[in-house]
Amino acid sequence: MDIQLLLALVLGIATIIVLVLKTRLDAFVALLIAALVTGIVAGQAPLDIVSSITTGFGNTLASIGIVIGLGVGIGKILEVSGAANSLAMAFLKLFGKGREPWALGSVGALVSIPVFCDSGYVIMNPLARSIARVKRAGYITLALALGCGMTLTHHLVPPTPGPLAVAGILGADLGALILAGLVFTVLLLPIVVVYAKWMGPKIEPSMNESVREAVYGTVHAGAGHRGGTALADHDGGTEEDAPSMDIDNATLGTPPAGAKPHRVGAFVASLPLLVPLLLIILNTVSGAIDQNNQGVVGTGEYTPSSWAVPLAFIGNPVVALVIGVILAVYVLLPRWTPRARVQGWFAEAAASAGLILLITGAGGALGQVLRSSGVGDALAEAIAGTPLPAFLVPFLIATLVRVAQGSGTVAMITAASVTAPLVVSLGIDPIVAAMACTAGSMVFSYFNDSYFWVVTRFAGLDGVAALKGWSGITTAVWAGSIPLLFVANAVLG
Repeated sequence: MDIQLLLALVLGIATIIVLVLKTRLDAFVALLIAALVTGIVAGQAPLDIVSSITTGFGNTLASIGIVIGLGVGIGKILEVSGAANSLAMAFLKLFGKGREPWALGSVGALVSIPVFCDSGYVIMNPLARSIARVKRAGYITLALALGCGMTLTHHLVPPTPGPLAVAGILGADLGALILAGLVFTVLLLPIVVVYAKWMGPKIEPSMNESVREAVYGTVHAGAGHRGGTALADHDGGTEEDAPSMDIDNATLGTPPAGAKPHRVGAFVASLPLLVPLLLIILNTVSGAIDQNNQGVVGTGEYTPSSWAVPLAFIGNPVVALVIGVILAVYVLLPRWTPRARVQGWFAEAAASAGLILLITGAGGALGQVLRSSGVGDALAEAIAGTPLPAFLVPFLIATLVRVAQGSGTVAMITAASVTAPLVVSLGIDPIVAAMACTAGSMVFSYFNDSYFWVVTRFAGLDGVAALKGWSGITTAVWAGSIPLLFVANAVLG
C-alpha cells in the first residue's frame, strides 16, 4: 500500500482522537479538521478536499437528515402525550422483567431488515428511553442492545441495500443469502446482549447530564458520577415503584371542565411508529419483488414499475415519517392541546436534533474524503495479495475498508467487487464469500461512521465511553462472526 495513503489514514484517525479526547473542540469541528488533514496528507488538491467535504456532508444529510428531524419530532410527541410510557409498560409485560435487552436487541434486528439502521434507531429510541425511565436504570444497556441488534441485520440480511448489492456482484442466491444472514443474526444476538449488559452499567455514569435528565428526570441528575450513587444500584426497581403513567392535563393544555387524566393505550401509542415502519417495509418488499421480476437485482439500474411507484412513494422514509408525525399530533394528543404548545415541542425537538445532524454530516464528510483520496481502494488491493484462506480475503478487505472510510455498505460492496473474480478460481462458495463481505463490514464503528454519531449522541456518550460502548459492541459481533464463517465454509465450501 502507498505509504502516503497509509499515513493519511493514520494521521486522520489520530487527529480525531486527539481533538475529541484532549481539546475543548467539539466532535463536529474535530471531524472537519480530520477530513482536511487526511486530504492534504493524501495529496488531494485543496479545492478538491473542500468539495469532498461538502459533498459528503450533503449526501449524508440528504439520506438521513430529514429522517432524524422527523424522528425526534415523533419522539417528543410520544413523550409528552404519555404514549411512550404506555409502550414501555406494554413491552415490559410482554417480555417479562429482566429481559428488556433481549427484547430491544430482537426488535432492533427485526426492524432493521427493511429499514436503514439510522432511521430505525431514531424511530425506536424513545421506546428504550421509556423502558429505562420505568426501570429507573439501564438506558445505556438498552441503547447498545437496540443499536447493535439493528447493525446485525442491516449488514447481514437482504433486502438491505448493501447485502443485496453483494448478492448481485458475487452471483449469490438471494433466498439462500437471506437465510444465511438470519442464521448469523440469531447466533450473534447473544453476543450483543451479553456485551450490552456487561459494558452498559460500566459506562452509564459517563452519560452526559442533558441526556440523563431527559431519560430519568431530575431525580437522577446527580446520580452516576464517581462520587454519587451508581444508576445500576436502582436496577431492582419494579414497575410498581415507577412513577404514575398518567400525564398531567396541564402539560397538554387547558382541559375542559371535568376532563379525565389523558391516557393513550399501547396500540394507539404504537401507530406513529408502526405505520411508518409498515410503509417502509411494504416499499422494500415490493421493490425487491419488482427488481427480481426485472432481473436487475444488485445492478443499480432499477427503475420502479408503474405498480411499484405508489408504494415506493408512501414507503420512502421521509414520506412515511411525515405520516407518522401527523398521526402523533392528531391521534396521541387531546383536542384541547393548543397549536402554539405543539409547535413549541417541535422547536425543542429540532434544537435537540441540531448537533446530531451536524456531527452526522461531518462523519459523512470525513468518509467522502477518505473515499476520494483512494485509501479504501489501496487497502483492498493490498489485502487481496496476501496468502490468506480464500474466504477470509473478502472479510479482511471489508474490515479494512470499513475502518478506513466508515461506511459498511461501501466496505462490503468494495470487498465484493475486488474478490468477485476470485470466487470461481479459488473455489469459494458465493454464499460464504457474500457473508464474509457483509460480516467484515461490521467492525469497529467509530468517528467516520454516521451511525456511530447517531447512537452515541442519542445515548449521551462521548470520548472513551463512546468507544468502549459502541465501537466495542460492533467489534464484538465482528469477532463473533469469524468462527461462524469457518463453519459456513466447512459446510458449504
